[in-house]
Amino acid sequence: MNSILQDKKECFKCKGINNLELHHIFFGNANRKLSEREGLKVYLCVEHHRGNYGVHGRYGKDLNIYLKRIAQKRWQEYYHKTKEDFIKEYGKSYI
Repeated sequence: MNSILQDKKECFKCKGINNLELHHIFFGNANRKLSEREGLKVYLCVEHHRGNYGVHGRYGKDLNIYLKRIAQKRWQEYYHKTKEDFIKEYGKSYI
């Protein structure tokens, strides 16, 4: 999987191990490619990925922002980059 956020195959949110799906934290055409290349992806169970409170669900905005904040912090640490570098790459800051 090559994630800089996760080394176990379990839901990043609830630690469940069933019905997992790979989630690119920054999605959309260009950002999905960046997420793939730079390891900004995690496993989520179906509920936390596509359920009502999942990142792609009707009420999942908080989880989506939470993952983006964690991902940005880890990206900056892992790649020794600044907030400004992140904005140049992903268009905005989440922290």
